[in-house]
Amino acid sequence: MKLTRIPAIAAAVLAAAPALAQEAAATAAAVPARTPMENAAIALAAAATMFCSVIGAGAAVGKVGAAALGAAAEKPEVLTKSILFVALAEGLCVLGFVISIMLIQKII
Repeated sequence: MKLTRIPAIAAAVLAAAPALAQEAAATAAAVPARTPMENAAIALAAAATMFCSVIGAGAAVGKVGAAALGAAAEKPEVLTKSILFVALAEGLCVLGFVISIMLIQKII
C-alpha cells in the first residue's frame, strides 16, 4: 500500500514543477541588478569568510593535530579517536568554503 503512494507523490511533484519554475522566474525577474560596488562588497565578504575560516582551521588543526600525535605516541589505541577532533577542526574550513561559494553565486 505504501509503495503505491510514492509514484503518486512523484507524479504530483513533477506535474507542479512547471508552475513552480514560472513562479521562480517571475520573482527572479523582479530582483534589481546589483551595482558594481555591491558586487565588490559581496566578493570582499567571500574573501573575508575564506580567510577567517582557513586561518581558524589551520590554527585548530595545528594545535589539535600536535596533541593527537602526542597522545598517540603514548597510547596508540587513541589515535583513531583523536583523528576525529582533527577532522572536526577541518570542518570549519569546509563550512567557510561553502559559505563563500554561496556568496559568489549571488554575484553571478
